Amino acid sequence: MLAAPVAALGRPAAATEPYRWTNVKVGAGGYAPNIVFSPVERGLAYLRTDMGGAYRWDAAQRRWIALQDGNAVSSYMGIESIAPDPVNPDVVYLAAGMNAGQPAAIMRSADRGATWRIVPVPFAMGGNEAGRGLGERLAVDPNDPTRLFFGSRHDGLWQSNDSGATWAKMPGFPLKGLGRPQPRTSHGGIAFVVVDPTSGSKGTASRRIWAGVADPGGASLFRSDDGGATWHAVDGPGLLAVKAAIDTRGVLWVGYASGIGPSDATTGAVWRFDPRGDARDVTPPSWRAQGAEGGFLGVAVARSAPGTVAVTTIDRYRAGDSLWITRDDGRTWEDVGQRSRRDVSSTPFLLHEGKGADFGHWISGLAIDPYDPAHLAYTTGATVYATAGLGARGAVDWAPWTEGIEQTAIITLISPTGGAPLVSGFGDLAGFVHQDLRRSPKPTFTNPYLSNTNTLDYAGRKPAILVRSGSLYADRPRTASLARSDDGGKTWAPVRVPPMGDPLRREDLAGEAAITVSADGATMIVATPIPQRTRDGSRSWTTIRGLPAGVRAVADKVDARVFYAVDVANGRLLVSRDAGATFASVAGRGLPADLRPGGRQGREAQSALLAAPDRAGELWLKAGERLFHSIDGGASFTPASGELAVELFGIGKGALFAIGTDQGIRGIWRSIDSGTSWQRIDDDAHRWGARYRVISGDPRLPGRVYVGTDGRGLFYGDPEGKTR
Repeated sequence: MLAAPVAALGRPAAATEPYRWTNVKVGAGGYAPNIVFSPVERGLAYLRTDMGGAYRWDAAQRRWIALQDGNAVSSYMGIESIAPDPVNPDVVYLAAGMNAGQPAAIMRSADRGATWRIVPVPFAMGGNEAGRGLGERLAVDPNDPTRLFFGSRHDGLWQSNDSGATWAKMPGFPLKGLGRPQPRTSHGGIAFVVVDPTSGSKGTASRRIWAGVADPGGASLFRSDDGGATWHAVDGPGLLAVKAAIDTRGVLWVGYASGIGPSDATTGAVWRFDPRGDARDVTPPSWRAQGAEGGFLGVAVARSAPGTVAVTTIDRYRAGDSLWITRDDGRTWEDVGQRSRRDVSSTPFLLHEGKGADFGHWISGLAIDPYDPAHLAYTTGATVYATAGLGARGAVDWAPWTEGIEQTAIITLISPTGGAPLVSGFGDLAGFVHQDLRRSPKPTFTNPYLSNTNTLDYAGRKPAILVRSGSLYADRPRTASLARSDDGGKTWAPVRVPPMGDPLRREDLAGEAAITVSADGATMIVATPIPQRTRDGSRSWTTIRGLPAGVRAVADKVDARVFYAVDVANGRLLVSRDAGATFASVAGRGLPADLRPGGRQGREAQSALLAAPDRAGELWLKAGERLFHSIDGGASFTPASGELAVELFGIGKGALFAIGTDQGIRGIWRSIDSGTSWQRIDDDAHRWGARYRVISGDPRLPGRVYVGTDGRGLFYGDPEGKTR
């Protein structure tokens, strides 16, 4: 905790009660590119995610433990590769870096991820770029565990001889790299590095090393028999070598694909290479017979049963992705998907698209328990599935293996004055009504289903009335981008405004327009290019006078006649006192001339203007990094942020909450005196990569705050000692 140092330096006093932070339960929810078992301890496994950090399975607690919640560097939450030490179960390595334009590091832990030694590196990574399902790029020599290799995307092959403390480029590797990339460019580069332990002995470094390349235009598999000094290309199917695993005999199994994934692989293959150099195409025949669609980004070997290998497809859209297993060295394969069943009762959110849970999409992570060949796990774009019963016959039952994992991106949220304590808007998963923060929610955001919920609002005096705006995947048709619920989000009806814009790009369907509802639920305002208002549940619409195009209205939560808005372009605060029919400038004395909101902008940005949930005419406005307070409907404002530079803020019962920075400390803050002074309520163990998206207090529970992150899910915080 930072309480003592903060007070000693004259900064705002620490909260008198430290906060307890808890994930709102969903159950994974995002893309986990790979899962890796420790080869030296039963029941120990690690998971890497693309923007939510790494996790360790704790067999005693029977839950996944987040390993980077104390990290405050955003880029380090994108995990490019993970490598459990093959000798010491306490040691694990991470390659961390979100994308080519952000910092990258190799991290080492000697206590299973409780603490980390962080070594910044000069080669770029792409933990949240295309190709994040490749790998593993990071490899530890089982015969000399101080010796590590890393296959970079852009800068060739690297080696460390001191457990990752220092790194040097390996000059003998044929692929020198593509040079320092520009931000937001993706290359597969060196997709994996595999060390063959049979080519050395304990204390004597392994000689045989394999490296796969996932850039087109040349050889894709290379082999070294002299510890990496020299390399030669190995013939294959003419595709990208994207994933590999080596068994206890030194046999290398390679998955090939025509693209780096997760959405561009049109075909693939599986090959087997033995230590003598003999190569064999072992691609499952039934996959070929079913159209040969999609690549193979999942490859796993059973260390306790040589010759038993599993592979999974990615981007197999027509027949659906599946898993194949061989128990005879690739001579015959079985499509396990045909006898698989899935039980998602523990995480019903997986039904969010209104259909049954399928085998999964974006399958790139696959692992067989080295101590139990019947125990398999694979990762998808939304969850981790596992089975303990992959036998030769009978149904194979899969269930989410996600307890403790929360890796979603939160766009928006509200805490209404009645009903469920929290309603959330997610990226990719639409959103949820959280009646119980400790249980995975059932999906109700349908009619219409919108994969991203961009804004939410509720009627202050009738909180069972909710409205939302959202957008859908670009390749899917939509008939509405707005919805309303009159029963607290249990059911929804589409809200359709008059068609606007080019028929090929309907502005009313793009998901850009926020929707706002009056305190009594009778009026809805939509911030379309021609702002619209309805008083009859969207059966008819009128054009709003005085509200500029695309400007989001904010309803007074008590007075149903009143709406507010910030006209950034003209530096004006607007008010409507006729239920949204017309807007006009209000004095706004005390406000700066520049009313541009600080931080993020666009359809997913949290509103810079909020109305108090329990008092008419009370407003809070963020201009730049400063917060201002009005109690007279915007006629006058007083400063309300003190020395805090505010990024995001929210209102709770008797308190303000903010994401901001004071005297160099960026974190989560609370004020109980209308912004005169602020206390930090997070701590160094709860930083979540400092990837904050939205914050709100609870209007009914004193001290309660909700924080939405970009990758580590949704959290609620309560003062320590308070029982909820």
